[in-house]
Amino acid sequence: MSGARVQRHGMRLGLRPECLAEYRRQHQRIWPEIQAAIAAAGIRNYSIYHHHGELFGYYEYVGPPEQYAERLQALAAAPRMREWWDLMETMQIPHPSRAPGTWWAEMEEVFHQD
Repeated sequence: MSGARVQRHGMRLGLRPECLAEYRRQHQRIWPEIQAAIAAAGIRNYSIYHHHGELFGYYEYVGPPEQYAERLQALAAAPRMREWWDLMETMQIPHPSRAPGTWWAEMEEVFHQD
């Protein structure tokens, strides 16, 4: 992939305590359309962790840097994505420090080692 480099992203979000079991269950059987859309957007190594009511999401974007925003828009428009987000958002609590128009709060990477 010409011009591609790995961009690592970490994000925070709250989770309603009563929803943890359902959130896990939904992610154990994530819909194939959602998996395909994530991969098509150039997102790899996507993980979500839970700790005391907070979610930490991590993924790597492996496409051309100038296409990142465009690929996230295409991901948002993917078939069934809005349906998936509507289901997930009922269980989540947006982080108060998130940027306007976003759901997860993007974190700054301060260290990385391969």
